[in-house]
Amino acid sequence: MKNKHLLLGLFAGMALFASCSDDDSSTEVEVPESAEAKYIITATPTASEGVADYILTTDDLSQGIISTVGNGLEQDGTYRYYVTSNNKFFSMLYGQGNPGAVTTYELNNTGSLDKLSDFQSETVQAFEPVDDDILLMKISRSADDPTAYWYSLDTEISQFVAEGQINTQELAAKENGELAFFTWITQVGNNIYLPYYTLKGTGDDSNGTLYPDEANIAVFSYPEMEYVKTIQDDRTSFIGRYFNSGLAVDELGDTYAVSSSIATNNGEFVSTKPSAITRIKSGTTEFDSYYFNIEEATNGKYATTQMYLGNGNLLLNLQNVSEKGAYTTGKEFAIMNVYTNTLTMVTGIPNVEDIVNVPFRGNYVSETGDKAYVGITTSTGSFVYVIDVASATATQGLEVEGGVITAINKLDPAN
Repeated sequence: MKNKHLLLGLFAGMALFASCSDDDSSTEVEVPESAEAKYIITATPTASEGVADYILTTDDLSQGIISTVGNGLEQDGTYRYYVTSNNKFFSMLYGQGNPGAVTTYELNNTGSLDKLSDFQSETVQAFEPVDDDILLMKISRSADDPTAYWYSLDTEISQFVAEGQINTQELAAKENGELAFFTWITQVGNNIYLPYYTLKGTGDDSNGTLYPDEANIAVFSYPEMEYVKTIQDDRTSFIGRYFNSGLAVDELGDTYAVSSSIATNNGEFVSTKPSAITRIKSGTTEFDSYYFNIEEATNGKYATTQMYLGNGNLLLNLQNVSEKGAYTTGKEFAIMNVYTNTLTMVTGIPNVEDIVNVPFRGNYVSETGDKAYVGITTSTGSFVYVIDVASATATQGLEVEGGVITAINKLDPAN
C-alpha cells in the first residue's frame, strides 16, 4: 500500500485551497442541473510575446468560435504543460531549472472550472498518469550528477506522497560513462516503462551519443519504483524523443514502440536505423519480431510524434527525413494501423507551408477512438481539426480566436 504521508520539505510553497460555508441556515436553495462534460482548450494569446496561456472551455470541438479575449483562466507564467488524471486538470509550469507551479482544476456542476490546489514542484522533464497518481521525473543531463529524481503525486489529495532517485549512469552501463535520459513515462500493467537514450553529459557535445543504433526501455515496478530489467533492441534507434512519448499500449496490453531515429553525435544525425515501429507483446518483457519501416512506407518521412487512438490505430506526425530535426514536430499526419500494417496519409489538413504551429503533445482522441482532435495554427488562425480515423480525413472545426492552441483535454463534472 502506498504511503500517504506528505513528504515534508520536498516541495515549498504548498497552498491548498478549499471552500466551505459558514452559514448553518436550513434555507432551501435551488440546486442547478448537472453540467455536461466540457472540452478544455489551452491557448497562448497572439497579441503579445511572453504571455501566459489561457484555459478555455467549450461544449463542441467541431464548430464555432471561442476567444482568448475576455475569456478563460489566465495561467501564471509561460511554458505550461497539461495533463488530465482522475478527472482533474493539472496545469504545470516548466520552470527552466527553477521550481514551477502546479495548479489543479476540476469541473463543477455549473460547467465552470474550480481551482483545487496551487503548489510548487521541481521542474520535471517527464510526467504521466499512473493509476490515480501522476509520476514525474526530473532528469539530469550532467555526468557531474547522474541522478534522476522521481516524485509520485496523489491526485486525490494533490500532494506528493513518495520520491526516489535513479542513478542514470549506472543504469546506462556504458564504457564511456554515458547517462540514460528518459524520453517519457508509460504504465504497462503493474510496471513503468522508461524508454531512454544515452548521452555523454560532458564536454561541448554533452547531448550527443556514441550509441545511436539501440533502443532501451528501463522497467520499474510501481508504486515501489524498484528496477526490474532493461529491454533492449538493435533494430531501431532510441524510442520517443525529448518530452515526447514513443510508446503506445493497445487494448490487448501489447506495447508498440515508435523511433524517430534522431540520435546525434557532434551535431550530426548518426543513426543508421530508419524511423520504425517495434512491439513488446503483453505478458512479456522482450521485443518480438514485429517491425514496420515508416520511412519505407512513406517514401522518406519519419515519425516525430505519435498518439494512440484505439483499435490498433496510431496518429503519426510526419516530417521529411531531409528536414530532420531533434525537436521538430511534423506537419503531416497519417493513420497507422499496427494490426493490418497499413499507413494512410490524412487528407484535409492545411498545406505544410501554411501551417505555423502544431502542438507536439496534448491532442485529444474521442472515447470510442473514431475521432482525433488536433490543434493546427495557420497564417489565418488557430483551429481544431477533426480527423475521422476510418476515412483518414480531416475537417476544420472550432476556431480559437486570438490564440495559438497548445492542448486539448476533456473533463466530466465532479461528483
